[in-house]
Amino acid sequence: MKKFAIILLTIVISISLFSCATMDTGQKKGTAIGVGVGAGVGAILGQAIGKDTESTLIGAGIGAALGGIAGNQIGRYMDLQEQELRDAMAASQAATIRREQDILRATFKGETFFDFNSTALKPGGSAELQRMAEVLNKYPQTTIEIGGHTDTRGSEEYNQTLSLKRAESVRDALLQNGVALGRMQTIGYGESLPISSDHAMNRRVEIIIVPIRQT
Repeated sequence: MKKFAIILLTIVISISLFSCATMDTGQKKGTAIGVGVGAGVGAILGQAIGKDTESTLIGAGIGAALGGIAGNQIGRYMDLQEQELRDAMAASQAATIRREQDILRATFKGETFFDFNSTALKPGGSAELQRMAEVLNKYPQTTIEIGGHTDTRGSEEYNQTLSLKRAESVRDALLQNGVALGRMQTIGYGESLPISSDHAMNRRVEIIIVPIRQT
């Protein structure tokens, strides 16, 4: 079985090189085919290695690395990531996961991560982010926006600074758990995007996960 997997991996690499050569000649149609084959054969490789879902994902990851994510594969890619995020956060009372077309939005209650007026992560918040990072690291073909939000108490300027520093603290925790810095962007929204008349609900951190589309 290992020999068969090695053979298939060799085929994947060969297809990738062929796709690159096609791209060099300017044949866009051939490039698109190479992209699809890269991910598709990668999934086949996963089945050959282990005949289970985890191995299929590993193989699909190989294909994505070789050819990128084609538009018709993004939905499935985000479906899998959404399910794993929901599973990882299932025991949490502090996080909600929402799907907006192919974009995932994870919202965390502010008090889960931070004490009042603090930008230092609480131990419970660090544990939540560790679980989330494990999923993010399995799906590297995404960008991540980390947005901090406050309530309206305090000055607008103070809340803007506080929200940005909190977003940066979340980013640093994900970075420590292996999430690539280049994938992440931090934004402090301050009090500008309330979602409720309840101060507690407005104090939150939102992590928005966007797929990287093949161009």
